[in-house]
Amino acid sequence: MEIVYVYTKKREEFGRQCNFTDRTAESLVDIPVDDSLKESFIERNPCESAIQCAPEMSEHEVNTERFETQSRGINHVEGGWPKDINPAEVEQTMRFRKKVEKDEVYIQAIQQLGSVMEHTIKQNNAVDIYEEYFDDIVEDGCAEPPSAKTINVFRDPNEHKRTASNISWYPDNAQKLAVAYSVLEFQRSPPGMSMDSYIWDVESPNKPDMTLKPISPLVCIEYNPKDPHCLVGGQYNGQLAFWDTRKGSQPIEVSAISNSHSDPLYKCIFLTSKTGTECFTTSTDGQVLWWDIREKWRNPRRRSFWTSLRRANPLLEESP
Repeated sequence: MEIVYVYTKKREEFGRQCNFTDRTAESLVDIPVDDSLKESFIERNPCESAIQCAPEMSEHEVNTERFETQSRGINHVEGGWPKDINPAEVEQTMRFRKKVEKDEVYIQAIQQLGSVMEHTIKQNNAVDIYEEYFDDIVEDGCAEPPSAKTINVFRDPNEHKRTASNISWYPDNAQKLAVAYSVLEFQRSPPGMSMDSYIWDVESPNKPDMTLKPISPLVCIEYNPKDPHCLVGGQYNGQLAFWDTRKGSQPIEVSAISNSHSDPLYKCIFLTSKTGTECFTTSTDGQVLWWDIREKWRNPRRRSFWTSLRRANPLLEESP
């Protein structure tokens, strides 16, 4: 049903009607010339004016927001069974398969698809996919010069930007890398600077894959080639820390200060042994320490002191 409400108003309440007509021009205001005002002004002669023929241009810089990506997985399970069939029951599925195989529609569909599949298999066998078509052509020696291209940039997510002092690639593949961040200049660390280091995914530069939280900034970091879940990191205070990525961001073991380097630990490397648990560390304090992860950092297995009486004659001192 349509509802209509009509508003009524008298013509006299609209106001005066406007009627337009043609007529001659008339002067409404006439201001006479006042010669006395000329004394307040001076005539400018000559009159100079600057003009610019070049077009006016402006420069603008625009930086678009970075596109954040996420990796998600999907688990596909066997489906397509009727509601009254439990896929986990072997007897029910076998009984259902036998029932379908006896159906005439199923037999006709298999016969129709059989000819198409046979043609495709014969066609595949007739074509050698490994055939070399250009064996007689000599390769041109003038190849393009080697070049590198920036794929992703991994920035320190903290407010105070730090130097990436060391990186270590994931042993199994090149999908991840561990980066140690620190400020190596003495007493140049700003107040409130973060001590975290990160493990990055090559495909996700916007957010770290994992955060490592040492008790002192990491100067170096190294993956265990035998176990990709284990890392060791050399800290600025000379201690050696050990991580297992399956057990969180905190280090599992940290060497005692009395058994560690007295200067920042600049390099650590794993030995190519059967166990894969031994590593070397070195620092500017003149020491080379040999560690075994299985001993839980009680003491280094061997300690070597390097002293230089003369540059060309270094002396190696060892202690058990």
